[in-house]
Formats: sequence, structure tokens, C-alpha cells
Amino acid sequence: MEAYIGSIGSKLQMLTTSDHASVVSMNLFVALLCGCIVIGHLLEENRWMNESITALIIGLCTGVIILLISGGKNSHLLVFSEDLFFIYLLPPIIFNAGFQVKKKQFFRNFITIMLFGAVGTLICCTIISLGAMQIFKRMYIGPIDIGDYLAIGAIFAATDSVCTLQVLNQDDTPLLYSLVFGEGVVNDATSVVLFNAIQSFDLTNINAVIAWEFIRNFFYLFLTSTLLGVFTGLLSAYIIKKLYFGRHSTDREVALMILMAYLSYMLAELFYLSGILTVFFCGIVMSHYTWHNVTESSRVTTKHAFATLSFVAEIFIFLYVGMDALDIEKWRFVSDSPGTSVAVSSILLGLVMVGRAAFVFPLSFLSNLAKKSPNDRIGFRQQFIIWWAGLMRGAVSMALAYNKFTSSGHTHLRGNAIMITSTITVVLFSTVVFGLMTKPLISILLPNPKHQSRSLSISSDPATPKSLTLPLLEEGQDSLDDLGGHEIARPSSIRALLTTPTHTVHHYWRKFDDAFMRPMFGGRGFVPFVPGSPTERSPPNQWH
Repeated sequence: MEAYIGSIGSKLQMLTTSDHASVVSMNLFVALLCGCIVIGHLLEENRWMNESITALIIGLCTGVIILLISGGKNSHLLVFSEDLFFIYLLPPIIFNAGFQVKKKQFFRNFITIMLFGAVGTLICCTIISLGAMQIFKRMYIGPIDIGDYLAIGAIFAATDSVCTLQVLNQDDTPLLYSLVFGEGVVNDATSVVLFNAIQSFDLTNINAVIAWEFIRNFFYLFLTSTLLGVFTGLLSAYIIKKLYFGRHSTDREVALMILMAYLSYMLAELFYLSGILTVFFCGIVMSHYTWHNVTESSRVTTKHAFATLSFVAEIFIFLYVGMDALDIEKWRFVSDSPGTSVAVSSILLGLVMVGRAAFVFPLSFLSNLAKKSPNDRIGFRQQFIIWWAGLMRGAVSMALAYNKFTSSGHTHLRGNAIMITSTITVVLFSTVVFGLMTKPLISILLPNPKHQSRSLSISSDPATPKSLTLPLLEEGQDSLDDLGGHEIARPSSIRALLTTPTHTVHHYWRKFDDAFMRPMFGGRGFVPFVPGSPTERSPPNQWH
């Protein structure tokens, strides 16, 4: 009996020690997050560095210190968890992107954005997969089948354009900013949908039937995920408009907006859809309808809350990536052949550059063919910046690589370890080196941006929530209201639809939105006055 009690006591003591170690790790991690924010703020003026690069470098330095303290046994404070990334960190980042996107610019350039973000991602994935298949087969890096090669294509097709977006100014180069931002979000969604489709099929014995099922499943995921996001956003708008939560408590309507946004992502995961696409379009719909149905104080609260959650999640991810880059377990497998790891990383980086070039320039040419005015076309310098913006790899690539090549953050196969270390190398090199080169490159290519692209897109979108970290939006105008303050003439024929599709679709969308959608779901100017209701009582230009 005494021995039994003693064993329970020792187990409890071990558990307590483990809990205390977790608390210590979390304390250090939170302190590092604070350090990233402070240092990022101090480096704000020169714009050469941003929080992403700062977090990566601090993570690397911390990893070195932990590695030295632990005697070369460990380099990070937390073990990477796919659930932590996909369920807790990614949703606020993607939702905030949709919530603050300049919808006029996004939908006016929708065809070009979808060409780059969806079609371009498929082209890039194909080139990377085929290139890796041809080259890696000649190198001994372990057993890799066709499914792994396709997954590698999807992993390295996912871009991270945050460095470029922090240098570009959306008011000086509205078209360029819109294309880079829009492509980045659609690209991430397409990469994850493609990766999930690859994972769900046995592609070792591929034939015409399996290929057709794969394509059908891809488009099914894309369409249903988008519709689910729109439905959840409209449901939140309808509930808040009808019940007027702000009459009694602004806390309730803020809580409901946040929870409904998160619910959209979790519903998509529940039904095996793409949570990224769902939560992105939920963000767009909520900023167009729901956000106008809440009280003014709730609007201020929600726009800052969503931006802050996204900001912290992004820093968290890059800080962890920096620390995990020195994980001794993964590097031990490639220590006997460091040249192989360097070669694989270099090949992947080269394939990424070729894959980007293979679609950016041809698709830009096709897009320009449909533009009558020279001012509406994407110039070569702008094409080069779009190509450059997509060379950087970040959190999505890391998470997909961990999902494919590790088990609970650990790997015990040489081939998997090489792919993980190569992914880490590509992410670090592209983010730090390419990120630092972005500012001088754009300064050379766009020496006087105020005279470029001014007429290519809409200059302001004032009624959508403005972000703390990405000032994409202005207040006071609805997202799909007037186009730059000018009425769009009613299209007179089918030819108008073919020659100016975005203007024509916009005209009919406005009529449908004003006649049916806003009276039912609310929006700026369509919320009836009820005592205590969230009716707008002040001029639209009050938030500047």
C-alpha cells in the first residue's frame, strides 16, 4: 500500500514538474512576442524590417540560446502542433484579410486575381511537382511517391506576400496592391484545398477516372467552401439586424460577431471543406452587412479586435518558425549529407522562381489583352513586382510541410527530415533575404508611384473596417457602392458585358443588393431607426 501511494506521489510530482515547465515555456514565449512587437515598432521608420523578419531573427537567436543551454538537445519552447496552427492561429489571419479587404478593388480586379491566385497556383504547383519529380529521383533522399511530389508542389506554391504589402502603398498603387493582396489570399486557399485534395486520393496508380474525380473534388471544395462562408456571414448579419443586441449590450453583438466568424471556419472543417476560403468570404460578407448593423462603439471594437488577433497570430507563427529552424532532431538526419539538404533547398527555390514566372507574365499578357485602355494594363515593372511578391514562403508552407512529413511535430525518416529542413531553409532564406531586398527593389521599379495605377482601381473604400496593421480601408463609403464616386452607366447590350464585364456585373449587383440584400440583411443606410438600434447617426467621413 505504501509503495502504491509512493508511486502515485512520484507521478503527481512529475506531472507538477511538467506543468511548471509548460508555464515557464509560455512565459518566455509571451515575453518574446512582446519583444518582437517592441523591436518591430522601433524599426518601423526605416521600413526595411517588418515584424515577420524581426520575429524570425529573434526566434533564431532564441533557438541558439536554448540549444546552448540544453547542451544541443533542444532548440524550441513549444512542440509544433498542426491543430494549434490550423484551428487557432490561421483563422484570425485569414478572416481579418477578408474583413478589411478593399472590396471594390478586389471585385473589380476579381478576374485577374482569380487568374493569378487559382489558375496561377495550379500552374506553379504543376511545375514544382514535375521539376522535383525529375530532379529528386536522381538524388538519394529517401522513398518519395507521386503523392509526395504533388504535395511538395502544393506546399511550395503557397506564397507569403506580407513583406511586399508592407512596402507598397494601397493609395499610390491601388491596382498593384489589390492584385498582390488578393492573389496572396486566394493562393493560400487554393494551395490548402489542393493539398487536402491530394491527401484524400491515392495517386500512386493514377488514371483518367481518378484524375477526373480529383479535379471534380477540387472545384467542389472551392465552391462549397465559398458558399458556406457567404451563408454564415449573411446569417450573422440577419441575426444582429433583427435582434438589435446593441440596445442592451454591445458586448453581446461583439461576442456574436467574433464567434460567428470562428464558427464559419469550424463548420468548414467539420464538413471537410476549406476553412481558409470559408472564413475569408465570411469576413467579406460580415464587413459588407454585419459590421453596419452594430453600434458605433462595437464597430471600433471589432475592427481593432480582429486586426490585433491577426497581428499576434502572425508574429507567433514566425517566432516559432525561427526557433524550430534549429531543431536538432531534424538536422541530425541530414548531418551526414549536408550538401544534399542544401541542394534540395536550392532546387526548390529555383523551381519556385520558375513556377512564378511561368504564370505571372503569360497571365498578365492575357489580362492585358482584355483591357482597352493602356492605363488599365499591368506594366512589366508591376508584373515583376507581382512575381517578386510571390517568391517568399511563410507559415502556410511550413504548416503543410509539417502536416505531410512529420507526426506530432517529430520525424524519424531521412527523406521526411530532408523535406522539412529544406522547407525551413526556403522559408528563412526567402523571408529574410528577399524580404530585406523588397524595399530597395520597389524603390527602383516604382520611383514615383503616385503617377502610376491611379486610374487603374478605386482610390478609397471608406465604409469598411480599417485595420491597425494593414491600412487597406477608408471609412464612409460602402464596399460596393459608387465606383470612385462616379455612376456606372447601365450596360446597353451583351457586348457591354463582354467588353466591360466588371462594370456590367457591378451595375446589376448594385441593383440586386439595394433591392433585396440590404433591406433583408442590413448595411450602410439600410438599418431602420429604432431607439437604441445601430442606426448611423453621423456623417460617413467621421473616421479618418
